[in-house]
Amino acid sequence: MEENKFIENFATIFDDTDISELKMETEFKNLEEWCSLVALGLLAVMEEEYDAELSSKDIENSTTIRDIYEIVKG
Repeated sequence: MEENKFIENFATIFDDTDISELKMETEFKNLEEWCSLVALGLLAVMEEEYDAELSSKDIENSTTIRDIYEIVKG
């Protein structure tokens, strides 16, 4: 799984956050746009793009985009 493509997919859950702001070490929950609806979008995108079923606990225990990447990568 390629990191840049993962960031592109991750970026689709945000309406106002520019992809250039997102790096693997970005603490996504600190982004102004982060909310429970965006979290649901993250679950949906990871399911659709990677056939990965994240749990709310996975998101709760993650800090960076890389943390999510490592869960999805398995």
